[in-house]
Amino acid sequence: MPKNPDRRRALTDAGLRVLALCGARGLTHRAVDAEAGVPTGTASNYFRTRDALLGALGERIMERFAPDPAVLDVLSQRTPSRDLFVDYLRYIVERTTREPELTRALIELRLEAARSPGLATILGATLQQGYRDDVAFHATTGLSGGAFEIALLHYAVDGLLLDLLTTSIGAEADTDDIVAAFVDRLVR
Repeated sequence: MPKNPDRRRALTDAGLRVLALCGARGLTHRAVDAEAGVPTGTASNYFRTRDALLGALGERIMERFAPDPAVLDVLSQRTPSRDLFVDYLRYIVERTTREPELTRALIELRLEAARSPGLATILGATLQQGYRDDVAFHATTGLSGGAFEIALLHYAVDGLLLDLLTTSIGAEADTDDIVAAFVDRLVR
């Protein structure tokens, strides 16, 4: 595989845009090349198979979704409280809606992982690490509840993101109010 990390990032970012716009069926090496503005065959030089391309997209999306350590540091300096945990969840929603196409690509990757065991392994490990990080952060907030309550919050936030970034149910509620309600109703 070629060793140009900047080109590899550019190709995976282009692949994520293709995935968000065209879905998994539209994701081809040729489409990635066109989106990245590189010669035909470049993506296949970096990612020999479609599974290799999908795996690289899964890894790249998690790099891009990684929380800002400075923001986490500021949050961790606060007194453990319900408000701290609400703000943490708001930060998750803000990060995942800042670039809507990135979250749409993640939704597409998760759907594709349901059909591809190799991708499921790669993406599943990364998603599980994010969940474990959230459980660890929750432990610092002083709220009751544990891993199961955090899983419930993930399920709720995933549904919120699906509604915000796809066809909505049209509930007309404020996102910040929804996040606060998640915490109040799911974590006692």
